[in-house]
Amino acid sequence: MLVREAKLLNGTAEQYQALDEAIRTAQFVQNKCLRYWMDNRGATKAVLYSLCKDLAKEFPFARQLNSAARQASAERAWSALSNFYRRCKNKEPRKGYPQFKKNCRSVEYKLSGWKLSPDGMSITFTDGFNAGTFALYCNGEARHHILNSKINRVRVIRRADGYYAQFCLDVERKEQGEYTGNVIGIDLGWKAFYTDQNGNSVECPKFLRRSERRLKQHQRRLSQYREEYTTSLAL
Repeated sequence: MLVREAKLLNGTAEQYQALDEAIRTAQFVQNKCLRYWMDNRGATKAVLYSLCKDLAKEFPFARQLNSAARQASAERAWSALSNFYRRCKNKEPRKGYPQFKKNCRSVEYKLSGWKLSPDGMSITFTDGFNAGTFALYCNGEARHHILNSKINRVRVIRRADGYYAQFCLDVERKEQGEYTGNVIGIDLGWKAFYTDQNGNSVECPKFLRRSERRLKQHQRRLSQYREEYTTSLAL
């Protein structure tokens, strides 16, 4: 799979507001699926899919979101649940209990709910929110891949500098490099990222754990600074 990104331009304030509403609705569906799992332990992925239909019948704004986009939001919730089950099964120290999403920044469409122009210069979102047509700003290579590849999913992402569309393409990635001809076997695992046949291993990056440790250090430093400041004022 290959991902190519383009910025969504030339939209009005109402159009971008429609994208915001679609993103909030996707967050609503994802949180509802998680809430249903908490109340009904043992719920499967198929049950969460059927819940999307019930939400569309109960809430008019949920019905405006494309049905495939609702299923994609349920898949996000199920991905968090399956990762939680996996960590519990492997007895990892931190299980990562699924959390409700507060600031979701993306909505994902599958094969419907959007339409790409023949020249690849614009995209139109056709679900109930009627976001309309946006110009696609990207380089020529990305536009060539988007036009000449099968698009499995389109993800709309809200960032600080605007809105972007990510195209998930069904293509085989080809990496260029200097090949020596030597063959070596590797084994991917949970404790180590991989271990080769010679016994050499590479540890997992664990960016989140390192960031959490740094956050705790900064919090302790801030707490100590506040205590010293309060003491100086008392004197």
